[in-house]
Amino acid sequence: MLLNGNDFYYEYYPHPTPKQSFVLLHGFLSSSFSFRKLIPLLQKENTVLTIDLPPFGKSGKAKKFIYSYENIASTIILLLEKLSIQQIVMVGHSMGGQICLNIAHQRPDLLEAVVLLCSSSYLPKMPAKYVYASHLPFFSHFVKRYLEKSGVEKNLNNVVYEKEMIDDAMRDGYLEPFLNKDIFYSLARMIRDREGDLDETLLKTINTPCLLIWGEADKVVPLSIGQRLQGDLPHSELHILKQAGHLIPEEKPEEIVAIIEQYLQKKENGGVR
Repeated sequence: MLLNGNDFYYEYYPHPTPKQSFVLLHGFLSSSFSFRKLIPLLQKENTVLTIDLPPFGKSGKAKKFIYSYENIASTIILLLEKLSIQQIVMVGHSMGGQICLNIAHQRPDLLEAVVLLCSSSYLPKMPAKYVYASHLPFFSHFVKRYLEKSGVEKNLNNVVYEKEMIDDAMRDGYLEPFLNKDIFYSLARMIRDREGDLDETLLKTINTPCLLIWGEADKVVPLSIGQRLQGDLPHSELHILKQAGHLIPEEKPEEIVAIIEQYLQKKENGGVR
């Protein structure tokens, strides 16, 4: 769907009598592929919408789009309104969690709850030297070389606890976002546009119930960030997954869904503060 000058790719799985409507937002350098194990579990009783955040996955890589978290969040809000989705539970992994928090800050009336899976938080605005460099004509080539140097295999090894789970399907799925060369220009633009994460003052104003689920061995966004978030979000609850890293939607999908279901049931019964 074309929104604010960029194409937003989404997959929509409506349920005739849904308990909830789940909206899934993936992390940085990823796509809806990261929720391939969660979606079948959630759609048994719920409506599920998963979105490729631009410029990732199959979404657009428009050169004039503003890739700030605030603008991405406000554009997703437009999409949710167009689809008339009700009783929304926003689920965000890593960077997607920060987009969820932005949506909760902008339009709390749309949300029943927010589920943060190893959510990125407290990151400052990009240093000025990188913002200035992003204006250089060949900066996108440096971005491409940097990502090629790190490589999909190295990145996957950094985000999972059990290295044995990495297979060709994972390699291919997480490589796909980079097969379109236009993404590197858009990533350069994202460096330029990215504001800092919501600070403590704003986090403390978010009254939407927030469920935090973290991998105990997360090396990308360590558990200490989740514990800090729990302290700053007024209505939050933290669950820790043993023997799990950063990519918990792939590593622990059944446990995640069980925790979410228990949390929402408790919320319905008035047990969530």
